[in-house]
Amino acid sequence: MKEKSYAELMKASAMKRKRKKEAFVLDLYVDMVISDAILNRKLQAVKVKLDEALDSKNKKMFITLSNEYIQLQKEYGS
Repeated sequence: MKEKSYAELMKASAMKRKRKKEAFVLDLYVDMVISDAILNRKLQAVKVKLDEALDSKNKKMFITLSNEYIQLQKEYGS
């Protein structure tokens, strides 16, 4: 069985690290896309409820939902 040279081992090690880094970046990107989709869905749901509170002139519900909307924006850093 042929043993690999030092240069071959270093190249293989570098490629392995590069693949791990690329996989990490890809996982990070996927997490960001999912988080953004979740935030947009939650914000949209609160906006619909805010519109309903305005239409029904429900001040208490409007204030509660406004605070929820602000809190969502703070949590997700938008």
